[in-house]
Amino acid sequence: MAAYGEWNRKGATLSDVTAQKEYRVTRDFIVKGIRDGKLEYREGAVWGNPYLRVLRSQLELYIAEELGAERLSSNKNQTELRRIKKEMVDLNKRLVELRARRTEIEKAMQG
Repeated sequence: MAAYGEWNRKGATLSDVTAQKEYRVTRDFIVKGIRDGKLEYREGAVWGNPYLRVLRSQLELYIAEELGAERLSSNKNQTELRRIKKEMVDLNKRLVELRARRTEIEKAMQG
């Protein structure tokens, strides 16, 4: 069972779609975990599109149990690397914008 308030804590839950991207598991794998009683879930819908919400901690335990701890850590590392690369791209774009703005201001000050 989930700890008190776990469903409300930021980052503690994820949708089945997010789980598929982050942990590279299928929806069928998640549904099997729910049917086996390994995963608690809640149903939701956005714009009429249904989805399943599961607890990240339970999903990670289930993945480690079913697919191995190495698979879990590998997927987590790949996800973290993707997040870092995206952040670096965003920061580089912001740096280019700031440099351009600085140049504009310097030109305006001279002229």
